[in-house]
Amino acid sequence: MTPFLDVQNLTKTFGAQVLFRDINFSIGEGQKVGLVAKNGTGKSTLLEILTGHEGYDSGSIIFRNNIRLGYLTQTPKFDPEESVIDACFNHQGNPERVLKAKQILTQLHIDNLDQPMKELSGGQQKRVALANVLITEPDFLILDEPTNHLDLNMIVWLENYLSRSTLTLLMVTHDRYFLDHVCNLIIELDNQTVYTYKGNYGYYLEKRQERIDNRRAEIQRANNLYRTELEWMRRMPQARGHKARYREEAFYELQSKANQRIEDRQMRIKSGNVYIGSKIFECQYVSKKFSDSDGNEKTILKDFYYNFARFEKMGIVGDNGTGKSTFIKMLLGIVPPDSGKFDIGQTVRFGYFSQEGLKFNEDDKVIDAITDIAEVIDLGGGRKMTASQFLNYFMFEPEQQHNFINKLSGGERRKLYLCTVLMRNPNFLVLDEPTNDLDIQTLQILEEYLQDFPGCVIVVSHDRYFMDKVVDHLLVFQGEGIIKDFPGNYTQYREWSSLKSKDEEENKKKTDDKPKSAPKKDYRNDTQRKMTYKEKREFEQLSKEIKALTAEKEGLEEALCSGSLSVEELTEKSKRLPMLNDELDEKEMRWLELSELE
Repeated sequence: MTPFLDVQNLTKTFGAQVLFRDINFSIGEGQKVGLVAKNGTGKSTLLEILTGHEGYDSGSIIFRNNIRLGYLTQTPKFDPEESVIDACFNHQGNPERVLKAKQILTQLHIDNLDQPMKELSGGQQKRVALANVLITEPDFLILDEPTNHLDLNMIVWLENYLSRSTLTLLMVTHDRYFLDHVCNLIIELDNQTVYTYKGNYGYYLEKRQERIDNRRAEIQRANNLYRTELEWMRRMPQARGHKARYREEAFYELQSKANQRIEDRQMRIKSGNVYIGSKIFECQYVSKKFSDSDGNEKTILKDFYYNFARFEKMGIVGDNGTGKSTFIKMLLGIVPPDSGKFDIGQTVRFGYFSQEGLKFNEDDKVIDAITDIAEVIDLGGGRKMTASQFLNYFMFEPEQQHNFINKLSGGERRKLYLCTVLMRNPNFLVLDEPTNDLDIQTLQILEEYLQDFPGCVIVVSHDRYFMDKVVDHLLVFQGEGIIKDFPGNYTQYREWSSLKSKDEEENKKKTDDKPKSAPKKDYRNDTQRKMTYKEKREFEQLSKEIKALTAEKEGLEEALCSGSLSVEELTEKSKRLPMLNDELDEKEMRWLELSELE
């Protein structure tokens, strides 16, 4: 059967830069394909070429005849004066199509269909563009970062929508759970060529590592042989005169192969030069309200109290508009609370990565943006890292460091902005949607960095995979000032929330199934019972034990970061810490179960 898309010998260059050369791939009907690559290597450009918005140097692109193509760009553009509903149809559309548009827009939390597009945020406009593509019912759908600006519930909705559909899909996304659950084929753009993996994201990771290991082994064998051949080549010309010409030619091919590089990041940045005192910040009964674009008053916080612990790595999740970004802006002093206050410890040095990003001087070079902050970063223990080494760690290769900023892609700019935040050596990182537009490799590096970071971290993100890797505690913003304090990562919260919902449904069903003729009875105690005396004693004991274990954990982490331990003490405390974390997790989960019965 003819594929939906057949790409043959496609080449694209920008001046001297080669994005890809003679690449070949095809996409069959019903396949759901994820395109992955580092920032700046041409993912979005390739999508623009396939959809006819960008030219190419050579090759062929063949679509099957009569297929309907839908395309969602990273930055959609609309007439600012037209309404939401008109933006979807350009004043056209039958009643059935209009009804479907209204349903999808509602599911994407766009309720005011007569609102002018100029009044919508960038995230809301992206959702309108997504609805615009979906309602056309394309045969072949191409999506560029579809999950950006979607909250977690909408990401899950879109994930389910695409998984159930029969359409053919090609998408670029950094959301690894999304790739894993939706895609059945991964195309990797690397080193100016493409590699195809027939499976989901998990399968791709496994097979990609096999490919890298095999290539590394080939290069190692070439290096070993190269050393032998180099000795032969260095002999006097007379000694080589009787040798076959092909051996000299083979030597230069071997030299080229031996000089190949494989990206190998075994080093991890572990700074021992970050000190933060025992007092971090206390959120003292803070309240905040604001009016939305329709003039409706929304409550963000209502007499909210929280005491942030030392070395805590907190995630903040919730639907768009529930106040997550406003909360951290209040913490940083950018937005004032209506009442209450934040009491910040004197040793705290914030590093803030915002959604808005940083305005760079376009005529500066990449390296200038970092050396303007510092020439070196002190990792402690006599270890230092230069600005160039730090950029290289985040995959800005030496030649790229001397490029002008105006040549960077959107994702590379976000990565450079991240480097400017981290280079300041803060002890408290506040990251607001750090994963948007970053490639998967950069996300993996950032995850490692944060896992090893010896200070405090707050992350606002819709990236479930990233949150699971980094945070050990959540604040869940549920709207109207309701905030859930959950001791665990995002997947643990979803599992707990799912079980809780299931229990509530079962209890409701039991209540509904009671015979109508039965005498009236108060069922409140059946659906949400109170603690027994024994459970109350257990709850009180758990509170004490959690407090003691938390104090022990803080003491252990402080000792491990002090640099004053002997090898024996370091080994002993390192063994104790994971056991302590497991014990804390178990007791906190039980405490949470009992707290629901109060």
